[in-house]
Formats: sequence, structure tokens, C-alpha cells
Amino acid sequence: MLNKKITFIGPGVMAEAMIAGLLRQKLADPKNITASGPREERGGELHMKYGIKTTTDNTAAVHEADVIVLSVKPQRLSEVMKGLKGIRPDALALSIIAGATMKKISVGLKHKAIVRSMPNTPGQIGEGITVWAASKEVNEEQQKMAQSILSAMGDEVFVEDESYLDMATALSGSGPAYVFLFTEALIDAGVHMGFPRRIAEQLVLQTIKGSASYYQGASRHPATLRNQVTSPGGTSAEALYYLEKAGFRTAISRAVWAAYQRSLELGKEKPAHNPESHEENNI
Repeated sequence: MLNKKITFIGPGVMAEAMIAGLLRQKLADPKNITASGPREERGGELHMKYGIKTTTDNTAAVHEADVIVLSVKPQRLSEVMKGLKGIRPDALALSIIAGATMKKISVGLKHKAIVRSMPNTPGQIGEGITVWAASKEVNEEQQKMAQSILSAMGDEVFVEDESYLDMATALSGSGPAYVFLFTEALIDAGVHMGFPRRIAEQLVLQTIKGSASYYQGASRHPATLRNQVTSPGGTSAEALYYLEKAGFRTAISRAVWAAYQRSLELGKEKPAHNPESHEENNI
């Protein structure tokens, strides 16, 4: 990997997370990494921070690349692909774009070796999880390169069926947003009861971290763990009754399903615009 040239088309937050992870784990040499985007100031920022190459010329950026990471927003993908000329036949195109199918990318780039992936926000600190799939034209060496690049952000899960990518987009890709909203609601509830905000934040954060770690180590169904802290007629039982009455599970299920449907829409050539939606595509 140290000798491989990696180009990022779209130097956004997730692209930076990948760059930082690759350099942190010594999987790539800064001189072999190029970030290409329309804003020179963003390129200058990444150059100063990581010592990588930057440019505003996408065509020049991909010309000698072994791996081309597509990390633009879904709505800009079609336009960006039109300007990507001169991709090497033996190069790997790796996408982290929500909803963009391998077929769409292959047609847009006139290239067949495609890896489609969906990372999530915790990848910025190396604690993320990425689900990915590869086209049949991706060889063994390219699969290993993709795995190394994606593992720089945390865990990675390879799937044979590309349809899992839209599901992962809704579940783990957008998942941090659900967790942050739940966290915010718990903190606000603590403040409403009378806690200073800093104490409410500390209590909620450690409760979430500790609960996740406990669940991971317990290897038991979450319902079993929930029952352990739910005494008959107790405070937890009372709180859970109101959550169930308010349709807590149904709201989560419907939210994830809506995100899944939106991911499918984004994969279409001309996705329908929903003025009520807010794009959170992790790019």
C-alpha cells in the first residue's frame, strides 16, 4: 500500500477521516495521496495538516492513481464523473457515496473495477464501521487494498450482495444521527429535571458508552439486558411503559425504513427532491 497512489475526489469530512487513518496506521505515504476538489483553501488546509498533494483538476488527479476514492455528495456524482477522464484500466474506483450503485458508477466512469462502501461518522476517530461490496471485476489485490483503506476508519464488513449497502446506509451510515438525537433528548430531560447541563452530559455520555460496552461484552440479547435493569413496578418499568406507549420502537423502525427508501432514491439517475429532507450523507 505504501507504493500505491490514492486519489480522493471530494476532500470532505469522510475523505479526511480516511486520509488521517491511512497515515496514522502507516498504510500510505503522504506523497502518494492526492485530494482533489473545487476549493483551493480546502486543499491548502489538508496539505498543511497531512503533507498530501492537492489539486482542483480532477482529471490530472486520477491520471496515475491506483485507487480513486469517490467522496462527493450524491447529487454531484453524475456531474463529477463526466469530468473524470483518463482513469487507468487497472485502477480501482472506491465509492463512499450514499445510494450510488456500482452500475451507475461503472457506466459514469466507463470503468468496471468498482468497490461500493458505506462508512459512518465515528470513522473520523477510527471507531467507525464500513459495509462494502465489490464488482466481479475487482481482483484479489484490489480487494485487499480496499479492505486496508476502509479498515483505517475502524471495522469493515464485506458483503456479496450489493443490496445490503442501501440497508447499511440507513442503519449504520445514518445511525450516528439517531444516537446523537437520543443523546440530546436524554441530556435535555436531565436539564429539565434540574441538573446543570455539564453534569447531565456527563451522566448521559457515560451511560451510553458503558451500556454499549456492557452489551458488547455480555453477548446476550438486548432484551435480556433490559430486563435485568427493569424491576417490577420500578422506575425503569414506568419509563419504558411510556416509551412503548409513545411508539418508540415503531418510530425508530419507520425512521430507518425512510432512510433506506431515500438511499434507493439517491441511486436513481435523477433522484426526486424532497424539500422536507435534510441530506446527511456522511461525506
